[in-house]
Amino acid sequence: MANQTAKKDTTVNVQPLRDEKEIAEFKEALKVEGKKPGQQDQSDRNLLLFTIGVNTGLRIGDIVKLRIEDVKGQSSIVMKEGKTSKKRTVYLNAIMPDIADYLADKPSEGYLFPSRKGDSHISTTQAYRILTNAAKSIGRDDIGTHTLRKTFGYHYYHRTKDVATLMEIFNHNDQQTTKRYIGIREEDIENSLKDFRI
Repeated sequence: MANQTAKKDTTVNVQPLRDEKEIAEFKEALKVEGKKPGQQDQSDRNLLLFTIGVNTGLRIGDIVKLRIEDVKGQSSIVMKEGKTSKKRTVYLNAIMPDIADYLADKPSEGYLFPSRKGDSHISTTQAYRILTNAAKSIGRDDIGTHTLRKTFGYHYYHRTKDVATLMEIFNHNDQQTTKRYIGIREEDIENSLKDFRI
């Protein structure tokens, strides 16, 4: 199933959320998606999943495996990324209040995003469903699990213009791969160069 998620994400041209309006609209859709009638309210879970993704650049497979005891009260964590097996320090300073609010009525240990079936965490397929169902509700077909990571990268790049560090965070081999991945468009490049003068 996880492989199907990856395939779905690559067959559609998955995009980052490029501005505050798109982000706010998608957050609202996640809240609505999490409050479907006849189901347990999962809007807080959906929002935290999104918040962690767009603020850390972690892959969805690493996000769903996070444990409460790893993140509770922590400004950073060192983790081994699943796909690359490389250690990475993930900074949580900016989202510590979001994590604390989410954990206010949760146990002190266990998965941050537990599955309702058994003792595991939600699957990457479930995370994909959460995101794409919210996307459909706002008429978007270009959002998938990679949207979170791409959104982080897109905004990091636009704030810092530091593609070399972003390339390292994403463990990419070259800067062009990183720029292509985060959806830097021709107009972005043009805008950054039209008034450039040394």
